Amino acid sequence: MTTRPFKVLGIQQVAIGGPSKERLRTLWVDKLGLDVTGNFVSERENVDEDICAMGQGVHRVEVDLMQPIDPDKKPAVHTTPLNHIGLWIDDLPVAVEWLSANGVRFAPGGIRKGAAGHDICFVHPKSNDEFPVAGEGVLIELVQAPPDVVAALGG
Repeated sequence: MTTRPFKVLGIQQVAIGGPSKERLRTLWVDKLGLDVTGNFVSERENVDEDICAMGQGVHRVEVDLMQPIDPDKKPAVHTTPLNHIGLWIDDLPVAVEWLSANGVRFAPGGIRKGAAGHDICFVHPKSNDEFPVAGEGVLIELVQAPPDVVAALGG
């Protein structure tokens, strides 16, 4: 294996799914005091999510509260309560190229704009014969870190 040409800088987000984001908001917003900073709705991704935040600046971590638009359609964002974890990456295109070349399976869709406006892609939760490395049941979102996060966390 060659030297890894990118860095994981930290946790960018944790996404929590449930049948009702109102119930999720009761805990995360009303009781724990997280701020709602946005909302993202996507028919293609079958999601209606509130984007919440804790911390400030480069130490800010998103907590996305997700419910399905249609509970009978895929992806079923509510069937896995811890839907996915997001990781800040210093150079997303380089990371995807290197990881793919080293057997990591990615979910369909490639690099694209995510709910918070950053470029993102997903490591598939399940491996296959062609790509034997995956999230072992966990969906992992790789998120392009903006310059201030790279500068602060890049070491």
